[in-house]
Amino acid sequence: MAERRFTFGLSRRFSVRDQGGFTTIALLCFVMLYAPMVTLVIYSFNDGNSIAVWEGFSWRWYDMAIHNRQIQDATVRSLQVAAFATVVSTVVATMAALATTRTAPFRGMTAAYALINQPLMVPEIVTAVALLVFFAMIKAATGYTGMGYLFAAHTAFCIPFAYMPIRARLEDMSLTLEQAAADLYATPWRVFRYVTLPLLMPGVLAGGMLAFVISLDDVVITLFVAGPGQDTLPLYVIGQLRRIVTPEMNAVSSLFLLVSVLLVTLFFFLSRRKR
Repeated sequence: MAERRFTFGLSRRFSVRDQGGFTTIALLCFVMLYAPMVTLVIYSFNDGNSIAVWEGFSWRWYDMAIHNRQIQDATVRSLQVAAFATVVSTVVATMAALATTRTAPFRGMTAAYALINQPLMVPEIVTAVALLVFFAMIKAATGYTGMGYLFAAHTAFCIPFAYMPIRARLEDMSLTLEQAAADLYATPWRVFRYVTLPLLMPGVLAGGMLAFVISLDDVVITLFVAGPGQDTLPLYVIGQLRRIVTPEMNAVSSLFLLVSVLLVTLFFFLSRRKR
């Protein structure tokens, strides 16, 4: 009888939801995460100039933000930089992931993996200062002061973020189909194009989306690297907040939030379709 009770105790599956206070703590975390965002969105529709006193519903701050020439220029610049960084960093991260998962183990593989992920562990301010010094040397030698530095900086720090989901996807993929294609005399390029890449696409999409959001949202590195007239949208928002805070910034931030939600939704449907 005692043995049966012991067996029954082992057969019960542990669930964190059975722990006391789990629901309360979970709800508290959700409130702390999303209450500020909900407040931000609500006050972006405030008719008055205050960000804390409700004076009626209005779309005027969205209208002002959409027709603000400086916001338009900063938004276009942010999207250009983010799109370039996403494409290049995703391609580089995919090649790096293939080189560290689809090859025979070699001396230095662990070091290569550590070097690829090292920027994630280095404080962003250190990376920003290092890029500032490095680009200053290039400017002194070449005289070039264009947007190329911003493109290069964003691409560089987005590579590790794109690399993680791509590598994770490759590690979960079985080699069976790739080996079968190779046994049927498919060239390595055809194996990659028709077998590996379609199976890898959810990881590529996840890495690309993460790189895009990271680039679009970056402040520290952009602040150090961007030259005169090269402000991205986050830098413009920070500059405006130092002068005067109006619901227009709430509207801009809400539009930023909307873009993030749309990206996550799009990725969900794309990955679901791939499965």
